[in-house]
Amino acid sequence: MSVEEIVLLNEADEAIGTAPKLSSHHAHTPYHLAFSSYVVNPEGKVLITRRALSKRTFPGVWTGSCCGHPGPGEGLRDAVARRLRDELGVTVDTITSVLPGFRYRATAADGTVEHERCPVVRATTSRTSLALDPDEVEEARWWTWEECVALVDHPDSSPWYRLQMAELVPLGPPLEWPDAGVADLPPALTW
Repeated sequence: MSVEEIVLLNEADEAIGTAPKLSSHHAHTPYHLAFSSYVVNPEGKVLITRRALSKRTFPGVWTGSCCGHPGPGEGLRDAVARRLRDELGVTVDTITSVLPGFRYRATAADGTVEHERCPVVRATTSRTSLALDPDEVEEARWWTWEECVALVDHPDSSPWYRLQMAELVPLGPPLEWPDAGVADLPPALTW
């Protein structure tokens, strides 16, 4: 089994190398490429997940549908589709760029830092059955948009979820989020 690599970035969001994912997340985590996705069904419900309790970083927090790291040379759409399939057993119909410029830095209770350029996408699916990877996801449920907005105030929501929701809520319900295009994606990432 090969070691999963993350793409390291400079402040201009250009790729400057790679590093092993697991050993790179610590108190001085280097700035790197990631993504967040929100899976939405035809009724406008959003798949919200709780990270596995065994996760090294931010275990047990509630967050969007799926987060991940594009591998070296992997496009954003391919990375999103791969992680949704592997973590949740979900195949998607469409993937839309919603917050291509999102980035954040957050520190977990144990001192582990996340420091990511993390474009946010909406993925739509008409298939609502799930097959959760227990190493990644503790639980997952389809939530109304009102429930998603209320989760921001819950102490067990992830810091990146709260920051993303501050930008997503003004866009309206998830099926109405406009396509932000790909011009603001980081130079290190293809669509």
